Amino acid sequence: MQVEQSLWTETNGWQPSPLGKLGNQAQLVLLFGSPALLKLDSHTQLLRQAYPKADVLGCSTAGEIGGAQVTDESLVATAVHFEHTQIQGHSIRLDAGETSLAAGDRLGQLIEPEGLAHVLVLSDGLHVNGSDLVRGILPHLPEGVTVTGGLSGDGDRFQETFVLWNGTPEQDTIAALGLYGDRLQVGYGSQGGWSPFGPERVITKSDGNVLYELDSQPALELYKKYLGDHAEGLPATGLLFPLSLQTQTGDRRIVRTILSVDEAAQSLTFAGDVPMGVTAQLMHSNVDRLIDGAIEAAETSHQAMQVAPELAILISCVGRKLLMRQRIEEEVEGVRDVLGKETVLAGFYSYGEIAPFEIGATCELHNQTMTITTFAET
Repeated sequence: MQVEQSLWTETNGWQPSPLGKLGNQAQLVLLFGSPALLKLDSHTQLLRQAYPKADVLGCSTAGEIGGAQVTDESLVATAVHFEHTQIQGHSIRLDAGETSLAAGDRLGQLIEPEGLAHVLVLSDGLHVNGSDLVRGILPHLPEGVTVTGGLSGDGDRFQETFVLWNGTPEQDTIAALGLYGDRLQVGYGSQGGWSPFGPERVITKSDGNVLYELDSQPALELYKKYLGDHAEGLPATGLLFPLSLQTQTGDRRIVRTILSVDEAAQSLTFAGDVPMGVTAQLMHSNVDRLIDGAIEAAETSHQAMQVAPELAILISCVGRKLLMRQRIEEEVEGVRDVLGKETVLAGFYSYGEIAPFEIGATCELHNQTMTITTFAET
């Protein structure tokens, strides 16, 4: 595997320049950037000229990761030449009224199972229930093959997100990239670093990813009481106070963050399911705990590999970025320290992360985690 990476900023343009040392050898370009920049045809056209035989997969973000650097209002392009791995991608647009479960099922049917080693998914970040999306895809995959990926972002604006598979970046779109071959090693890990606080409350009314009542009280009203002055900045400020859900097994907590609020219904919409009867609790954190979580995710993904990773895709939650502020690069630096300087780091800040917690676990939609997928060929 050969990997090269370039960063575009308004100040410096593409660096390093010129683009395209891999040229015709690149089969894949991963492209992460702000919605405004992704919509400019000139950038994607230049990448296609530089890598004429490569498929381009990407999405809009709440911040871009390239190497150990975190940038905003930029583009990070990572070109990959696989020596022993084939790729095949698909994208779909959500039909009017289509559920996320049905969309996942429809996308999963397009994925060829023969020889499949892994699936990378990038999804619309505002209109997709990530939990249902995963549930729709997984039944179509061979035993032992799973999914990692994330929901696209739009900074802290929550207005529009885009996913790109070759053509034009589009809203309401989900893309899946299948990687094929028996010489591809894949590792993954997902960790948070958040701690619960306050009383536990039972979800007494919900519908999929929409929460209406906690302990038979209006969810939005109760949530605002805990946020105090932060309530004025919803939904963005809700990223600082995610909701912890107790899983059925009792040993893992799933974290959910807010995508939108409905004042009339007094409801909160999350990126994934908030099932009725589940115990929920607010969470908070500090920078050091979040950095420790990122390091743990890197260690988990690295332990699954028999060789050193050559490429790592980092998908971290926008809520972590808002909390860490100027220290945001420390979590990426912590990952680099674990994986090594030879591993190319690429990724973005998201509205939701898709992965198992660790090898052998069930794939789920997470919020507020650092989720890492590592790749190497043998």
